[in-house]
Amino acid sequence: MANILAVDDEPAVLALIKNILQKDGHTVTAISDAEKVSALQLGAFDLILLDVMMPDIDGFALCRAIRDGVDCPILFLTAKSSENDIMEGLGEGADDYILKPFGANELRARINAHMRRESREKRNVLFMGDIHFDLSGKEIMVNSEHIPFTKSEYEICEFLAHRRGQVFSKEKIYESVFGFDGESDSSAITEHVKNIRAKFAKFNVSPIETVWGIGYKWI
Repeated sequence: MANILAVDDEPAVLALIKNILQKDGHTVTAISDAEKVSALQLGAFDLILLDVMMPDIDGFALCRAIRDGVDCPILFLTAKSSENDIMEGLGEGADDYILKPFGANELRARINAHMRRESREKRNVLFMGDIHFDLSGKEIMVNSEHIPFTKSEYEICEFLAHRRGQVFSKEKIYESVFGFDGESDSSAITEHVKNIRAKFAKFNVSPIETVWGIGYKWI
């Protein structure tokens, strides 16, 4: 499922979006203050919803500010329906728009359609502070220095980093990374995480946190 950012100054709209999309299994980060968006790790999102009419900074300006840093679909939420408004939004780098008021089925359909069609040529990078993922080369660097992770270690890091802040059990990580047909078991995740931490420690970073009794998360 997708990791979605929704930005709208109306709490009721954000609550509606979260309620609809979380029922479909998506993770939704809801932000009512557009000025706080720049502090987020935008590369972790699979799709971004932006309201057009917001105080301080409107959706068009926000789209301009973040477009070069993200390569996921950006959809505007707008009550404006004139051709000029629509063209302006698409010209700022948005992929589509959804007119307010919208229904649950329309929102679901638009989100699902964009996730299915998303074949954009990716920049294939993910920045998490000083940590840089080369998604195409399956490599991780800290301050431009390469870390020699094994394939399994890299896959665990990428899985957690893409879902920053979410806690996953060893069983869920194993199932997601290795599948049901893996040749080991979830206890291998403990050893992998131990090795990952040791390699990161050489660069004075520690991105994986243990949540005792539950599992691990990327912080």
